[in-house]
Amino acid sequence: MTKRREFIKKTALGSAGITMAGLGFSAKSYASIMGSNDRIHLAQIGIRNQGTVHINNYCSLKDSHNVVIKVLCDADEALFESKAKIVREKTGLSPELEWDLRKVLENKEIDAVSMATPNHWHALATVWACEAGKHVYVEKPASHTLWEGRKMVEAAQKSELTVQVGLTNRAFTNVQEAIQFLHEGGIGKVYMARALTYKLRDSYGTAKDSTPPDSLHYDLWLGPAPYRPYNEKRSHYNWHWFWDTGNGDSGNTGTHQLDIARWGLQKHEHPETVYSRGGIYGFDRDACMPDTCTPGTMVYGDVETYGHDPSMQETPNVQTALFNYADGTLLEYEARGRYTNHEGSEGREVGNLFYGSEGWLEISGTSWRAFHHRDTKPFVSSKEADSGQEATLFSNFLEAIRSGDQNQLQCTMQEGFYSSALPLLANISYRVGRELRFLGDSEQFANDPEANTYLSKIYREPFSFPK
Repeated sequence: MTKRREFIKKTALGSAGITMAGLGFSAKSYASIMGSNDRIHLAQIGIRNQGTVHINNYCSLKDSHNVVIKVLCDADEALFESKAKIVREKTGLSPELEWDLRKVLENKEIDAVSMATPNHWHALATVWACEAGKHVYVEKPASHTLWEGRKMVEAAQKSELTVQVGLTNRAFTNVQEAIQFLHEGGIGKVYMARALTYKLRDSYGTAKDSTPPDSLHYDLWLGPAPYRPYNEKRSHYNWHWFWDTGNGDSGNTGTHQLDIARWGLQKHEHPETVYSRGGIYGFDRDACMPDTCTPGTMVYGDVETYGHDPSMQETPNVQTALFNYADGTLLEYEARGRYTNHEGSEGREVGNLFYGSEGWLEISGTSWRAFHHRDTKPFVSSKEADSGQEATLFSNFLEAIRSGDQNQLQCTMQEGFYSSALPLLANISYRVGRELRFLGDSEQFANDPEANTYLSKIYREPFSFPK
């Protein structure tokens, strides 16, 4: 059995050595300016589902982290009281409430922002935050398009601020151990990884366009996305399933598993080719909400080919993708959003499988097992997870801010960008319906103008990147 030892984080964020314009000091010197006993004043931007996870994590950290959630920000004011109550009950402090993230970024008392907005806001808000001298924790996928992901990397490097991408598996001890085992040759030379996302999601139906709730600042919620009339089926949470605001399940849960797969394969680069197919399957008119569905609303197959109701999801609920790296290594991704069997030795729904010359390994949640040759019993596996609270990406983010050492980060902006690019590339192949060759150095597709149009998007003013 391979000896277990602490997994060493080797990924470093490049430093451009540039002073933040207008701030009068290098962001790299932030740790020394703060003072060892000063608190980090944090704003939580986006406080619905995943935002609540952020709030609970920051409020549960040990006192030594000295973090204060000073501001809660969300475009929907209906969330304010319930989320502020969590902070009050856990910390005894009452946070300020703000619906406009631009005002939060102007607040000089804020040291860092933690963002759980819809995907289409991630990149722009991160770049704005770096320009304002704020450290950033941003949810996955790091960006909504590949071009803006590169702009995030550039902003992090230029500002020398701490920017962490929320690929949370990076912080789990057992997952770190599994990756170390792979990297040390535990199953021989690894030639393929499979990332699995099997999550049953029933139809949520359709609805007619309507008036936004009084509590929702809808224009700001849309931000850089194209203007569309408000529709409840395209807004809270359902934004995941529309190209204007989300990236489907591949860019949702899939990003986590693709990150583990790329990490295990030791690929700090883009793949050379990508091919993805899929569609919306398993829904018919009887699966819709009875009061909203009409015949023909839900279809089988590719909705971009067959057409659909404007409030019906656009992203596929069944999708496969194959990535090929320069050395021939394969990364396979599969999402199944309907009834399905499981994979792996004990039936895994969401997880990773790695295949090597001497065996195979599976990771599910925070546990893993490795199998030798044709053996059906594992020859090595993870120990039981510690019942105590593990270190998290949230605590790691704050520790890196305090130390000013970007080498401490468990998921840098660069690493988060490489992993987030995988579902983005897969979705482009899916949308154009063919295999694509990707030129990693220029981050463009080879001889495919149509595919290249999907690498970026048009930003609705005034929600655009600085010139």
